[in-house]
Amino acid sequence: MGGDLNGPTEGKIPSFMIRALRDLDGANLDRIQIIKSWLDQDGETHEQVYDVACSNGRAITPAYRCEKNVMDSVNIEKATYSNASGAPAMQVYWKDPDFNPGQLAVYYVRVLEIPSPRWTTFDAKFFGVKRPELAPASIQERAYTSPIWYTPATP
Repeated sequence: MGGDLNGPTEGKIPSFMIRALRDLDGANLDRIQIIKSWLDQDGETHEQVYDVACSNGRAITPAYRCEKNVMDSVNIEKATYSNASGAPAMQVYWKDPDFNPGQLAVYYVRVLEIPSPRWTTFDAKFFGVKRPELAPASIQERAYTSPIWYTPATP
C-alpha cells in the first residue's frame, strides 16, 4: 500500500492491479475508484475520479463513471439492507488513460460498499425513537488506500 513511482521508462504508463474484498459481516461492494490528483505546468492542482470497476455488470461511461447507481435495498423503518446487489469481491487492472510523464501526480484507490443504514437509523430502530430529520438514512461506507506518488524523471 502506498509508495513512490519515479519517472517511468520511455513509453510506460502507471498501471495498477486492484483487488478488494468486503468485510465478512459487512455490505457487498458497489465499485472501485481511482482518484488521481496532479499539478499542472502553472502549479494548479486538479483531481479526477475514475470508476474502474462496477458491480452487477454495470458498464463504465466515457466520463469514467458507472452507468447507473447500484440497487439501494435499505429498509429505513427496519434498519436493514440486503446483499442482493453488489459483489463480495472485485478486481481490476487499470492503466492511467490521461498520463502525462512530465506532471507530478498522486493516485489512491477508494472502494465503495452498497448503501446500508446509517448509525442514526440503527439507533432510531433499536431505541424506538424518531430518526433525526437532517441525518441521511443510509450511507455508502468507503475504504481508502495509501497514496502512490508519481515524480517525473529529471533530465
